[in-house]
Amino acid sequence: MENERIGDMTLEELKALIESTVDQRIRKIRKPQSSRSIDEINASIREHRWTPPPGSPSVLELLREDRDR
Repeated sequence: MENERIGDMTLEELKALIESTVDQRIRKIRKPQSSRSIDEINASIREHRWTPPPGSPSVLELLREDRDR
């Protein structure tokens, strides 16, 4: 595209610019964010899962406490 200003572009040049921009964004979104497999991700989640200490109030108890305030 020769024109530097959008106002100077023909309709076809503008459409080509828009299509090019959309295509670039779609390729960026489709690019895998991680090279890890689903099994590796699930294993990592299980490994890093937090367990509250014994005697801690349950989620239900915490919700009731907040509600009753």
